[in-house]
Amino acid sequence: MARIQDALSSVLGAPPDQELWIGDDAAVVRPPAGWLVLATDATVAGVHADLSLVGIDDLGWKAVTAAVSDLGAMGARPSQALVTYCLPPKTDVDLLNSGVAAAAAAYRCPVVGGDLSTSAQVVVSVTVVGSVADGPPPVRRSGASPGDVIVVTGPLGRSAAGLRGLREGPSAAAPADLVAAHRRPVARLAEGEVARLAGAHAMMDVSDGLSIDLDRLARASGVGVRLERVPVGPGATLEEALGGGEDYELLVVTPDPDRLEDALVDAGLRPPERLGTCTDRPEERLLEGRPLPRLGWEHALE
Repeated sequence: MARIQDALSSVLGAPPDQELWIGDDAAVVRPPAGWLVLATDATVAGVHADLSLVGIDDLGWKAVTAAVSDLGAMGARPSQALVTYCLPPKTDVDLLNSGVAAAAAAYRCPVVGGDLSTSAQVVVSVTVVGSVADGPPPVRRSGASPGDVIVVTGPLGRSAAGLRGLREGPSAAAPADLVAAHRRPVARLAEGEVARLAGAHAMMDVSDGLSIDLDRLARASGVGVRLERVPVGPGATLEEALGGGEDYELLVVTPDPDRLEDALVDAGLRPPERLGTCTDRPEERLLEGRPLPRLGWEHALE
């Protein structure tokens, strides 16, 4: 345990003055200003990552990204993370640490503590602490209204296409950018914050698939969905864009898409892709006038 703590501490660096991170019974940090926002996520080998196709460092990156993305979907910024490892004997902990540390650095979300236990399978559980310090409060998935426009922060299906390429083997020569999209997906923190400040009514990250995540948002808001198009990433299929998941782009529902687009572009970010509108028929789920198929990851207890 101490060796693993020391190894993780060595790649994360020292805490600020008067804060206490890894190495004691609990972490001590300064509370953020404004709204406190918390999220947790568990990443399981064989369920969320196939370690015969990707490295355990990629699993570590993905575990942090999944939790951080939930904060981005509310327009919050992360400040600290707690990471718990449940690992079989002889797991390459140094490699796992490197993926966790790389993500923590990329999102400016240092790991300040956690726990370690043995397990038959690799499980990495990440809890992130973040905040909304100014402007509107955190954006919920339940705020959409009929007439609002549905957009997404980028094309979809690239992670699923990268996984397909890895499964097909070396002869398929999957494009490197698609493989990277699967191995190291990116949480859209800046986009979430800009959307919140630009008056977004509802948001959600595309972690389980556009179709199923949009259905969850619509159910929470009590609205219907009428899509005119789906932005399919180069190299991906429509089915992968609808149900592949792990893109971590943000679904944003806004009454003023022009304002949102201007705000994103002014921030140096990609303009959003418009999908369609929310309707006053809560049961409606249409794509180009036809029923929208319910595709994506179904959680076992849903």
